[in-house]
Amino acid sequence: MTKAELINAVAEKGEFTKKDAEKAVKAFTEVVTEALEKGDKVQLVGFGTFEVRDRAAKETINPRTKEKQLQPAHKVPAFKAGKGLKDSVNNK
Repeated sequence: MTKAELINAVAEKGEFTKKDAEKAVKAFTEVVTEALEKGDKVQLVGFGTFEVRDRAAKETINPRTKEKQLQPAHKVPAFKAGKGLKDSVNNK
């Protein structure tokens, strides 16, 4: 599902105009992004949790040159599905 399809689905399901649905989707993604930038978790009970995870530094190999490189430690956004979402996906 693309962002445009998500906006259309939210507009239909919530009986909003497409413009209002677009504002809602944009606001949601901005709020989640800002929370993750601060290091906070966003937990939606029954749906899932958005969080930031640390990745350790590791040695990698460039496939073209076979040169070894050190990939520095970094943070990555992650989503962990909640029980309600897992159950609904597995029952359909």
